[in-house]
Amino acid sequence: MKQIGFLACPGTLPGSPLRRADAFEHDQQTGALRPALAQIDAELVEIDWHEADSAFAGLDLVLVGTPWDYQDEADAFLARLDAIEASGVPLCNPASLVRWNLDKHYLAELAQAGAPTIPTLWLDTPDAENVDAAFDMFDCDRVVVKRRVGAGAEGQESFTRDAPPPAGWQMDRPAMVQPFLPAIVEEGEYSFIFVDGAFSHALLKTAAKGDYRIQSLYGGQEVPVVPNDSDIATALGVIAAIPFTTPLYARIDMVRGPQGALLLMEAELVEPYLYPEQGPELGPRMAEAIAARLR
Repeated sequence: MKQIGFLACPGTLPGSPLRRADAFEHDQQTGALRPALAQIDAELVEIDWHEADSAFAGLDLVLVGTPWDYQDEADAFLARLDAIEASGVPLCNPASLVRWNLDKHYLAELAQAGAPTIPTLWLDTPDAENVDAAFDMFDCDRVVVKRRVGAGAEGQESFTRDAPPPAGWQMDRPAMVQPFLPAIVEEGEYSFIFVDGAFSHALLKTAAKGDYRIQSLYGGQEVPVVPNDSDIATALGVIAAIPFTTPLYARIDMVRGPQGALLLMEAELVEPYLYPEQGPELGPRMAEAIAARLR
């Protein structure tokens, strides 16, 4: 039986005393994959990515999975992925793609390739003056400041003209500043899931009342949707703009701009939750794509 590694972390692994409030997403994702992989004579093996090299011996393929603490240990995380590939084991998604996608500056490259993105100010250590300037630059009354290397809205800040950052405020790491798009709370964020470049399913994520973050960790909720052909084509255009071979999995997160067209929030290619609850065929589709890579 083939052994398929699934990278995780103490915050997501079952039985860990450090499990996060959203670790149920890990359970749902592995729960969708496990029976589907059994149908191709493969077994899912959950592994903390921090483990010693010996823990990865005997694996036939490794999925990046749910290593949701990587953002504060990015160099060590990338070294782990490099070591897996150096051992000759296929890694999905590949380390080169992960390295590119880890820093949100990839959005600038996708924009140059024609993807519909949100106007963005890229800064090494944004401060209060940068935020004040961004209001005028984007002609908006609210902005969002995000870490360039980060996940799950961790460390994210939002400011308005009426409630700007206090004097002396500064983010201590490279970040991006974007205009806040009202559609994120008025309509929600769309996620398009792709397996081997083919559209699988989509969902609409909405924030809890009084919040704008759509992650389940902050009370966000999701419902499956059937997008129209035009919206699917827009998301497919983002997939086509990725300057690497087709990834095994991808989640394209989009929100409507002021003119009603979808704009790219993020192309999640590292460790995205793929929402198997909203896409019951995800497991079989992933298993089929994995089987093709094992031949």
